[in-house]
Formats: sequence, C-alpha cells, structure tokens
Amino acid sequence: MLPPASAPQQVVNQIAAIEATLDDVVNHGSDDELFTASYLQGHFAVVSRQLEMQSSATMQQLDSDMAASLQAAFDNKELEGEDAAQVKGLWSRLFDQARS
Repeated sequence: MLPPASAPQQVVNQIAAIEATLDDVVNHGSDDELFTASYLQGHFAVVSRQLEMQSSATMQQLDSDMAASLQAAFDNKELEGEDAAQVKGLWSRLFDQARS
C-alpha cells in the first residue's frame, strides 16, 4: 500500500485529472494516440507519484520534472522525431487542461 500523498490537495486533484485524461486516451484513442498516451503514462506515473510525496509540490514542478524525464528519454534515443513531438504535444495539452 502506498503512503498517502503529502502534496497540496489542489496539486493532487490536478494530477488525478491528468491521469484520468490519459486513461481515457488509452481506453478510447486511435492506435497512434494509444502509443503516445501509453508512453507518456509511464513517465507520468513515476514523476507524479514522486511529486505527490512532497508537501511543497507545485504544478510548475510537475511540468519541469516531466520535461526533464522526457528529455532524458529522448536524449537516450527512446523516441525520436514525430513520436517525440507527439508525446511532448500531448503532455503540453494535458498540463494546460489541468491548469485551466
């Protein structure tokens, strides 16, 4: 069992909203959307859970940590070109929606 989140409730709620949107894309998206969302979901699960354990967590920190995680993966040639651009684009949209 995971310990409860220490992050501010607003951050926890925004993380949950992003997670729900990712789940929806995975469950109902096209093959390309499924690939992009599944890839992003892996990074998001690790980054967001670590952030939820921090009492000083912010959405800006989530965005920064996700950018760093994705960039490290892209630098390692996990994804390139259009695939990397689609993952970055989806993250940007999800982050913007959660902040609205």
